[in-house]
Amino acid sequence: MPALPLHSYIVPVLLLLASNVFMTFAWYGHLKYKSAPLFMAVVVSWGIAFFEYSLMVPANRMGSAVYSVVQLKTIQEIITLVVFAGFSAWYLGQPLKWNHYAAFALIVGAAFLMFYEGPSPMAR
Repeated sequence: MPALPLHSYIVPVLLLLASNVFMTFAWYGHLKYKSAPLFMAVVVSWGIAFFEYSLMVPANRMGSAVYSVVQLKTIQEIITLVVFAGFSAWYLGQPLKWNHYAAFALIVGAAFLMFYEGPSPMAR
């Protein structure tokens, strides 16, 4: 079976990154405008979420050719945390603390295990 080109691995990750930027603004951007009516926040968030879905669905469709579904979800979660960390500090003015970084490090460790293809403990 021939190796897939590098862009087969990179494009889905870039689409996931872009979709997560939209997702983060859709879910949390309205917190900067708490005086706006809730209905307006919901409508604007749904509008932003359309662009998130427009990127997320193709990312998962393309990514499933080179990653397992579990790996895709793990990539998406790591990207979500990275995007949210930047968004929290930059847009909302709520920088992360040491314990947040420690928690992220543990999640990255879990992600490593998700992609690790070492010997099976059942194989003897």
